[in-house]
Amino acid sequence: MEQSGSTERSTDRGTDGKPAPSRRALLGWGGAGLALGAAAAGGAAAALRDGDGGDTTGAAADSGAAVAFHGRHQAGIATPVQDRLHFAAFDVTTDDRAELIQLLKDWTRAAERMTAGHAVGDGAYGGLAEAPPDDTGEALGLKPSRLTLTVGFGPGLFTKGGKDRFGLAKHRPAALPDLPKFPGDNLDPARGGGDLCVQACADDPQVAVHAIRNLARIGFGKVAVRWSQLGFGKTSSTTPGAQTPRNLFGFKDGTSNIAVTETDALAKYVWAAAKDGGGSGDENWMADGSYLVARRISMRIESWDRTSLQEQEDVFGRDKGEGAAVGKAREHDEPNLKAMLPTSHVRLAHPDSHHGVRMLRRGYSFTDGTDGLGRLDAGLFFLAYQRDIRDAFIPVQRSLARSDALNEYIQHVGSAVFAIPPGVRDKDDWWGRTLLS
Repeated sequence: MEQSGSTERSTDRGTDGKPAPSRRALLGWGGAGLALGAAAAGGAAAALRDGDGGDTTGAAADSGAAVAFHGRHQAGIATPVQDRLHFAAFDVTTDDRAELIQLLKDWTRAAERMTAGHAVGDGAYGGLAEAPPDDTGEALGLKPSRLTLTVGFGPGLFTKGGKDRFGLAKHRPAALPDLPKFPGDNLDPARGGGDLCVQACADDPQVAVHAIRNLARIGFGKVAVRWSQLGFGKTSSTTPGAQTPRNLFGFKDGTSNIAVTETDALAKYVWAAAKDGGGSGDENWMADGSYLVARRISMRIESWDRTSLQEQEDVFGRDKGEGAAVGKAREHDEPNLKAMLPTSHVRLAHPDSHHGVRMLRRGYSFTDGTDGLGRLDAGLFFLAYQRDIRDAFIPVQRSLARSDALNEYIQHVGSAVFAIPPGVRDKDDWWGRTLLS
């Protein structure tokens, strides 16, 4: 990311012309002096947006562009999917509500700057030599790379160990349930859960990693990273007309995914509305937000690679080349589900098998070395946004876990759910204000 320009920094000089102490140094802790207002707004002026919290489809053509941070919905959901991911889940280590609020405000101000292509606070250099800089510096000189930062609240933020730490228990939405244990799950507690999450998507992996690193640094003493996941090779697209990505099994993935232009489908299946969920708590704070399911899915690459092409295509219910459903010629031809095997993945996962319910997927492939047995530790980091987890992910996954032929080659090993609050409307707003103010 580019360092703040000379015009921005010229105001941070004393009457003698020398650089003035950074606001971070004056306030006494790293991150408290995050620059507000004009700098972030100036950087965002060049961003492509549709006025509804997401960028236009044209932004997908410019991998160096900035995506608008402010809007009705958080960016990084209906935004055209970027090439890289760094996802992090955090445990909140403070029990002080005021500290949690200040953290979210500081994260918001930092996110405004980073998504606009600026360094955090007073930057990575030029400040007091005796104090750590506000920014870690590894993204200096890099373009914004369509960076989006999306924040979510896990069940542990509302209650943990039976304790209502922040007075939020009554506000936990019914649409954010604990997931049941599905057949075949082999979940590692160290790869799941979390009180907060941050999804960083960008076209440059260093930009995404820089963003998570700096938010973690700002949160030191208040949050701790519980787990994180790097991703590459998006496995679904939200851009109409774009080539459908392929997963590590070599098949096109997300053919029927919700597109950024499908505003009616987004409103029906993705965005939460006031009084959604049917719970006893006040859930109006989630209006214009969404609900996220994150699943780390291990793929048995070596077994799959020894499987015949016919069996591979039978497992998915599509051909491997074009991506057409069984008996069809083209990828986007309407599938005849009854022509597929009853255990085929497409037949079991298709919206027509679940009363038309859809989810917006933003999954990524991953490879994390080996599993210790000479096999690749590789798979799919599944991310799905929906209006209500009870109506979407849970029934679909129950069907897949029970009968999907793909289960022979995959296993779910990590899991988390998060409430994704609405977007930050302007420079005076902040992540989570509707819940915590």
